[in-house]
Amino acid sequence: MEPIRFAVIGTSMISENFIETLASNKEALYLGSMGLSLKESQAATETCGGMRPFADLEDIASCPEVDAVYIATPNAIHYGQALTLADAGKHVLVEKPLSSDAAKVRHLIELARERGVIALEAMRPVHDPGTQKIKELLPRIGRVRRATLRYGKYSSRYDDVLAGRHTNIFDTRMATGALMDLGIYCVESMVALFGEPEDITCAAVMISRADNELTGGAIDGMGNIVAHYGDKVVNLAYSKVSQDLLGNQIEGELGTITFDHVDAPTNGRLHLRGKAVRNAAKATAQSIGDTDEEIVFEPCDNNMVYELEHFISCVKGEIDAVRYQDISLVSLKIMDEARKQAGIVFPSDGRA
Repeated sequence: MEPIRFAVIGTSMISENFIETLASNKEALYLGSMGLSLKESQAATETCGGMRPFADLEDIASCPEVDAVYIATPNAIHYGQALTLADAGKHVLVEKPLSSDAAKVRHLIELARERGVIALEAMRPVHDPGTQKIKELLPRIGRVRRATLRYGKYSSRYDDVLAGRHTNIFDTRMATGALMDLGIYCVESMVALFGEPEDITCAAVMISRADNELTGGAIDGMGNIVAHYGDKVVNLAYSKVSQDLLGNQIEGELGTITFDHVDAPTNGRLHLRGKAVRNAAKATAQSIGDTDEEIVFEPCDNNMVYELEHFISCVKGEIDAVRYQDISLVSLKIMDEARKQAGIVFPSDGRA
């Protein structure tokens, strides 16, 4: 089979990271990029070793050489661009989020299926073998009762907000904010590990009110989501206005799994509880015969390689894209509800 020929929309660092993965995959070929102008498209294509810059979306949609498109543009335009390209018969791999809300995700996936192409979200932890390894270890810790997944880092763009300057990273018109940018990693990892919860409760810390023109309305800087599963709860913590130094933890009745980065696990431990003992208020052991094992994760400098591999396998019909599309759809349903509870409204809400 001939390599799948990719066009790339976007010229940011994340686009360059993806193009690196294309160069390392024999089943993929990078054709060229589309930027904000033809000059930017030409510069990015030349820098990244491409062959053909693209002037605009229609240029890509009508190009017979393009088989697939990687979209790394602002959140608010993911849907429109992906829909146009899928309708033109192009496979699309879209940076997270696949769209700004669940209704648009559902419509995009349905149209792609009608056109016989794949629409997939580029969500790194869902495709990372580290997440799969954690899932495979869950039976060893018994019935899971609680999990905590976290992703928080201070954004330099928050400095712009504090200084009264506009930034796309905190703008309802761009479908951004802490939940859409970082919280989504926690949400999708949760869905990949445990499936869809029965319901959720969201408590968000807002950095602007509904009447703030700079941010286009109320928008979040950090938040917590508690997902209820009946037999367990999952706590999600995310922030773009503080630095979270804690790790992730999954607690079962027989043991506990801990690991570092939710977007790309690199270090982890499996703690198995021994025999429980009574100790009341004394500072003595709670159990005897505990064991600890290191969880060995496959080292990878750029774990975008995994989402590319799975995308290509879906295009070739080797694996069913539904397994990944369902995670995206359920996750956006959860985030729609979280935004509703927090009072975060995007101008495009409800228009698929």
